[in-house]
Amino acid sequence: MNRIYELMFIVRPDMVDEDLDKLVANLESTVTSAAGTVKSVDRMGKRRLAYTVRKFREGIYVLMTIEGGGPVIHELERRLRVTEQVIKFLTVRVDEELKRLDKIKKLRDAKKKVSAQPAVVAEEAPAEPPAAETPATA
Repeated sequence: MNRIYELMFIVRPDMVDEDLDKLVANLESTVTSAAGTVKSVDRMGKRRLAYTVRKFREGIYVLMTIEGGGPVIHELERRLRVTEQVIKFLTVRVDEELKRLDKIKKLRDAKKKVSAQPAVVAEEAPAEPPAAETPATA
């Protein structure tokens, strides 16, 4: 059963673009050789870190969306741990979250359809003049 993961990793800010391309290509080949697929790679660029990590105040962020099983992720994380240029990484499973969001969206759409129907019926009914109000006596 394939699951969808987001892998965010931060590399040293002084890393050259060619080296970053090689690292990403190496990770992509690792995924494909382990029977997984890379959905997308988003190079987010250099950003300031919230706190100092390995004496660095900023880093280059890369987000990969991967579809595969547990062994694919274990191998990727192992490679990221031993790669010196990678300062930090985090892997998050997102397929359950996507299912939950789809379910919420379907419920919301169903509620919109139900709430829209009485409004249509009310528009079709002939308008009655408002009843005259009688002042209340004390």
